[in-house]
Amino acid sequence: MDKQKIPTRFLPAERLPASEVASQTGTVASNSLIGLLLNAMPEIVLILNAQRQIVFANQALADLLGIGDLATVYGLRPGEALDCIHAFEDKGGCGTTAFCTTCGMAKSVATAQKGYADIQECHILRRQGVEALEFRVHAYPFKALGADFTLYALTDISDEMRRRALERLFFHDILNTAGGVSGAAELLATADGEEFEQMRSIVSRLSRRLVDEIMAQRDLAAAESGDLAVRIEQLNVADLLTDLAELYRRHEVGRDRQIVVEMPDTPLTIKTDGRLLGRVIGNLVKNALEASQPMETVTIACRVVDDEIEFTVNNPAVMPEEVKLQLFQRSFSTKGTGRGLGTYSVRLLTERYLAGRVWFVSDEDGGTTFYLRYPLVHPRPEY
Repeated sequence: MDKQKIPTRFLPAERLPASEVASQTGTVASNSLIGLLLNAMPEIVLILNAQRQIVFANQALADLLGIGDLATVYGLRPGEALDCIHAFEDKGGCGTTAFCTTCGMAKSVATAQKGYADIQECHILRRQGVEALEFRVHAYPFKALGADFTLYALTDISDEMRRRALERLFFHDILNTAGGVSGAAELLATADGEEFEQMRSIVSRLSRRLVDEIMAQRDLAAAESGDLAVRIEQLNVADLLTDLAELYRRHEVGRDRQIVVEMPDTPLTIKTDGRLLGRVIGNLVKNALEASQPMETVTIACRVVDDEIEFTVNNPAVMPEEVKLQLFQRSFSTKGTGRGLGTYSVRLLTERYLAGRVWFVSDEDGGTTFYLRYPLVHPRPEY
């Protein structure tokens, strides 16, 4: 009786048994010149069999993973070796999940297995440490001893992607705000009376926003490098959410949109880093406003669930399936290529620095809701 096929949403799930993988690995390893050449390359180089399992990896992969014995990755697929959060969602593993249909790594090997070389970009979030990896993937098909293989080269483009995102942020968001400050300052110079007070208020608000946007990027860079300090304080939750709602009502993304804050009758406090928590919730509120149509309502709510505090940010829009699959990826943005680091920074700050977790639901019944859960008292990890 045939074994039941493992379900997949993209590439085949079936694998070769360990003994056959070991045989293929031995065949590659027997050619010392191949190992010498590939280990001399600074890029990660893999050789995959027809089932997309690793049968050879060079020293660059061992250096990235911090392992001494590459035999531990043989038989795995690339996403599994790199600890991609999606590679373990379904029984079939890397290449078989819904997310894999958007993954440059999976798409490039699929093209190579049809006989064509391919180049893609791949963005990976890892299960441990919320670390983002970004690669340019080169896939080349070849045959050896009558079997099909794929030569896989991964070039680290993390710094390139960070620079690209920061450039776009600078030229778009920060320059727009700076332009607003400049224009308001010019009007302020000729204003008097009530108009002077109005323009002074606008200049002050735009200046604070400019500083906040710059500080947000500084915090993100520090968070990724592990240098971000957590400062614990006692916060009144109602004050925090009310202040955020008022801030975004005055922001251009809040124009012609409603913001509602829903709080329980009992006053709530949380002991955490208020600056980081405000940045996380503010990011979600801003995204929700940008996704909403004029006269629609964004709702910020809070409650206590199982000795944790849960924040929700809801808007009426429903995300396309492709957007759902790529949220929280470092370089993915619904605003266009390289724009924005909102949901990635939300996850990074929440899970690594605020001891919490984040998820979302998006459907026709309730629109899109992001959920954030945190301990009522931050455990103050050592950073």
